[in-house]
Amino acid sequence: MLHQMRSAAKYIWIIMAVAFIGGFLLAETSGLLGRSAVTTSTIVAKVNGTEIPYLTWANASAQMAQQQEQSGGHSLTLDERRQIDDRAFEQLVTEALFQQEYEKRGIRVTDEEIVDQAKYNPPEQFRSSPQLQTEGQFDPAKYQRFLASPAARQQGMLAQLEGYYRAELPKQKLLSQIGGDVYVSDARLWGIYKDGHDSAAVSLVKLTPNVTDEAIKAVSDADARSYYNAHKKSFERAGRAVLSIVSVSRTPTAADTVATRARIEALRAEIAKGAKFEDVAKRESDDSVSGKLGGDLGMGTKGRFVKPFEDAAAKLGAGELSAPILTQFGYHLLKMEKKKGDSTQMRHILKTVKQGDTAATLTDRRADSLSKMGGGTDQPAKFDAAAKALGLLVSKIEVRDGSPATFGGQIVPSASAWAFMGAKVGESSDLFDDEHAYYLVRLDSLVTGGVADFDAVKADVKTAVAREQSIDKLMATAKTLSADAATSTLEAAATKHGQKVETQGAFVRTGVAPMLGALSEAVGVAFTLPVGAVSGAVRTDGGVYVMRVDRRTDSSKDEWAKQKESQREQTVRGMREQKVRMFMESLRKAAKIDDRRKQIQSAQRRQS
Repeated sequence: MLHQMRSAAKYIWIIMAVAFIGGFLLAETSGLLGRSAVTTSTIVAKVNGTEIPYLTWANASAQMAQQQEQSGGHSLTLDERRQIDDRAFEQLVTEALFQQEYEKRGIRVTDEEIVDQAKYNPPEQFRSSPQLQTEGQFDPAKYQRFLASPAARQQGMLAQLEGYYRAELPKQKLLSQIGGDVYVSDARLWGIYKDGHDSAAVSLVKLTPNVTDEAIKAVSDADARSYYNAHKKSFERAGRAVLSIVSVSRTPTAADTVATRARIEALRAEIAKGAKFEDVAKRESDDSVSGKLGGDLGMGTKGRFVKPFEDAAAKLGAGELSAPILTQFGYHLLKMEKKKGDSTQMRHILKTVKQGDTAATLTDRRADSLSKMGGGTDQPAKFDAAAKALGLLVSKIEVRDGSPATFGGQIVPSASAWAFMGAKVGESSDLFDDEHAYYLVRLDSLVTGGVADFDAVKADVKTAVAREQSIDKLMATAKTLSADAATSTLEAAATKHGQKVETQGAFVRTGVAPMLGALSEAVGVAFTLPVGAVSGAVRTDGGVYVMRVDRRTDSSKDEWAKQKESQREQTVRGMREQKVRMFMESLRKAAKIDDRRKQIQSAQRRQS
């Protein structure tokens, strides 16, 4: 079988070669190679000395992007492409770390293991394939016949299986070594159960810090800098940019809405006269996903869709066609295929409300003029001149690295990613667009991300110090209040200090107590203090507490015993996953990773 796998590998290598050569030629013709920063030998990163070629990253990212475009049915924005670039990069870094760990531990995979796994443990995409199922269940016999078929070899499936298991089996062995020795004792299980089932109810006085402007001003620079040095991680900030933005609206008019309604009614008449709904949906629907499937929305329960859609569906019987339905997405036609209890199978046709041809042509010309006059230039004045010539209002927006730009309550596609991908201050973008408008932006200022300089966050630091100082003062008040409560009652002591006693109903250790927070010091005290006793001053991030435990209910050991084994299975699985996660985090943290993406992108922009 392994021989068959390898004999079919030529098909896979042909595809890979075409992809590589295609990418290489694209890079050549687009100026990415040769005189620019990127060549066939460019390294995008080093992971503990292991090199990741730029083209490996580019090909991995392109493949992910293609898959997302196919599944989403639309072209990706720069924001989405940037997220995919990051995901592909992280995947390659992780793969490099895995390979290094395999070598370190001597993990190997034999041909016999690969054949055995391929025969009897197919990947999920094979198990879920309708062609390999009988009555909705994976059919091993069909799978075995498929493996032995000429089609499996000709389509390169056997070679793909071999590649999959050569990558997956070493990973499984590594993860088994890392998490295979997890053991949970009965005592530990009982403790976990108690954490989620013991309950407590308390009365409390909460002293909340009051940070005034005067208190912030009173914080000395020396105290602020000392706090900053001790808490630098908390002052890590995402990159920020200020953009000037102009837009050319593509908003439809009332006439466009009327025209869209007329079109959906015409389609309904066509179907009513005998046209197949599926054929009309494939030809006309603006829903790029279901349209390809003849409008099929699949089988599902009520509540999947927006209310107007659901209301119309509820009135239809099997085989019936709806009147036009207006939602925020446009006009729909709905055909009920079948109903079974609360489940329905439906098809629909969507016609979005868009500008008519004449208005759209005028809008496109206006956007083209904007692009020609002010787009893709490093001369800021051209952006302003273009906006003035076309009578467009220039607005300012602030964007953060990793988050999409928004303007007028709408996301502006690609603008944020463009700003942080090597653009220079004063430079204008190319034209961006979505269904709402065309956009042109100019980068006015840029602050890179990371731990902010002390001067940049000085006000935030002083506020944090003033808060800490306020809590220090409250601790002194709380200690006096607690001492008074010890000789009287919590209520009497609270009255004496001008405070009020509040109550927190039953809560568990691992839950959220609205008045105490989650997993706070105050919650811990509630489960250690004797019932009826008053605590000392309990300091938390949210303030200072003095508490009395009013009642506590312990877990039932009999109820725990009934579910102990299922709890053990779930706990062991979770602990293994956590152990593997912590191992990978420590591996990544200890790794020496030389990430050259920003340098390459900046060099490319300089060359272009």
